[in-house]
Amino acid sequence: MGKEGVKIEIMDTTLRDGEQTSGVSFVPHEKLMIARLLLEDLKVDRVEVASARVSDGEFEAVKMICDWAARRNLLHKVEVLGFVDGHTSVDWIQRTGCRVINLLCKGSLKHCTQQLKKTPEEHLADIISVVHYADEQDITVNVYLEDWSNGIKDSPEYVFQLMDGLKETSVKRFMLPDTLGILNPLQVIEYMRKMKKRYPNTHLDFHAHNDYDLAVSNVLAAVLSGVKGLHTTINGLGERAGNAPLASVQAILKDHFNAVTNIDESRLNDVSRVVESYSGIVIPANKPIVGENVFTQVAGVHADGDNKNNLYCNDLLPERFGRKREYALGKTSGKANIRKNLEDLGLELDEDAMRKVTERIIELGDKKELVTQEDLPYIVSDVLKHGAVGEKVKLKSYFVNLAHGLKPMATLKIEINGKEYEESSGGDGQYDAFVRALRKIYKVTLGRKFPMLTNYAVTIPPGGRTDAFVQTVITWSYDEQVFRTRGLDADQTEAAIKATMKMLNLIEDEYEKSK
Repeated sequence: MGKEGVKIEIMDTTLRDGEQTSGVSFVPHEKLMIARLLLEDLKVDRVEVASARVSDGEFEAVKMICDWAARRNLLHKVEVLGFVDGHTSVDWIQRTGCRVINLLCKGSLKHCTQQLKKTPEEHLADIISVVHYADEQDITVNVYLEDWSNGIKDSPEYVFQLMDGLKETSVKRFMLPDTLGILNPLQVIEYMRKMKKRYPNTHLDFHAHNDYDLAVSNVLAAVLSGVKGLHTTINGLGERAGNAPLASVQAILKDHFNAVTNIDESRLNDVSRVVESYSGIVIPANKPIVGENVFTQVAGVHADGDNKNNLYCNDLLPERFGRKREYALGKTSGKANIRKNLEDLGLELDEDAMRKVTERIIELGDKKELVTQEDLPYIVSDVLKHGAVGEKVKLKSYFVNLAHGLKPMATLKIEINGKEYEESSGGDGQYDAFVRALRKIYKVTLGRKFPMLTNYAVTIPPGGRTDAFVQTVITWSYDEQVFRTRGLDADQTEAAIKATMKMLNLIEDEYEKSK
């Protein structure tokens, strides 16, 4: 491919093919938010945002996206799937303000003759008629050859007839889908090279489906064969088993093929989480790049090797994707692994204490698969009978109340670097009242900045000393940095307060350094 690597265009179809995932439906403002994240943050080259003629809601969503894109000079990157239906799809797309139609044609003889009940010549004439009408409306045309994989396998002459009839038209891209996800990488190479050999100057896109868990492999085979563009979705959303996930495609293109894309890798994780939230489709914990566990080491020997020169790290460094490496705790954990976690918590133990804590973790690990980092302070307290030392911010006391018909109130006393402060506040909930009282101390009394809470998640953790524990994970934004703190307790508000105290100690360290 050359030293500098081939340039690959990424078209993301999360908002069209991804929305065809069973049970997924985005409302218009969610579609706009995802389109903005894809184009402005991730910097994908193109987005397919809808199918024409679906509904009034879909029309409004496309119109909203196109209005936004036009104001940012991104309108040429927004595309809508249209059909070979005379003027209908083109007119629908024109009314939304969109300037690109992805025209869905039949890419196999079976689909043409059995679904459309037309001859290849009739279908070709219909397609050309739509292309000419789109030209008159100044709308760019890309063509999907639906079921191309079966077409090139079983009826290649039909595929070539269609291509020959369209190659002299204004069609900008020919998009070749493995609609039913039937191909393997060797077939992709064979068929794609046939296409490239016969149409060397044509822009070809490849659109994979994951029915055999081969979508990413097939995408890479297509790149090896010379395609110019690839279709992906966030988190691999899509019909049936889904499409090729953008995060995996990006990482492999860069690391294994030295290919060049415009994708900003550091935003992949954040965008994945937004789409997870909007779609309701949970990302599997072991999903490459964006899964919760993929940058977590469990075995103690791994932590030891990482301490001694990143011996267990590959090119998939979590920092690339806006994440960080974590070290889980279990019966295979050694002292190095536990020490890594203690460092993250700001705890230091001598050798004897380390031995006792390690023995306790192994004992717990025999009873349950993993011990979380959030368990460590409890384990340390249990084993050594004392809590964490050296806290610069300590919660001396607090009182929160909840009464029917009244706003929750919180009163707290906090010690910052040896000095005590007291404050009260109301709020929309007990925790909200607590944070408002804290914010008063920092902003009004001390005249300092207070972090912004950007996300708040409550889960039943895999760790914790009893099944009744809840884990609260809070994401904060402070000085353009984003970080997460966790609290573990039987009570949800108490868990959130513990996470908040961790945050205050973290920013106190930063504040001391900046003085």
